Amino acid sequence: MMKKFTQIANYQYSSEAYLIKGKLESEGVEVFLQNENTINTDPLLSNAVGGVKLFVNSDEVIKAKQILSSIIEYSVDDKGQLLTCPNCGAQKVEMFTTIKDLKSFFAFLYGLLTLSMPFYTKHKYKCENCNFEF
Repeated sequence: MMKKFTQIANYQYSSEAYLIKGKLESEGVEVFLQNENTINTDPLLSNAVGGVKLFVNSDEVIKAKQILSSIIEYSVDDKGQLLTCPNCGAQKVEMFTTIKDLKSFFAFLYGLLTLSMPFYTKHKYKCENCNFEF
């Protein structure tokens, strides 16, 4: 009988998905990834294909979600402490890349035209609680 798998998460980069896959497999959960080879070949396609999709055996969805919920998903500082939003004080801060400044926009454009990775990216943080960017 064929096993049924259920998608429980998706990630922008395959490196993130491989870390989670390793954690789940170490806990005995059967996992497979979809689109990781496409994104490894051309990371700029990540948004176009919906990222790397993580599937688990349908019988183990609850166990997998419990394991995922135990993993810290917010940004931490150099000491491993959760970052705090300077606006509202919440500790639900995520890092993201942006091309809103001129230098990162031209780096993105160059990478797009030459089918290579951008040589410069600007990182910012965003609070999930109040949407404040810093």
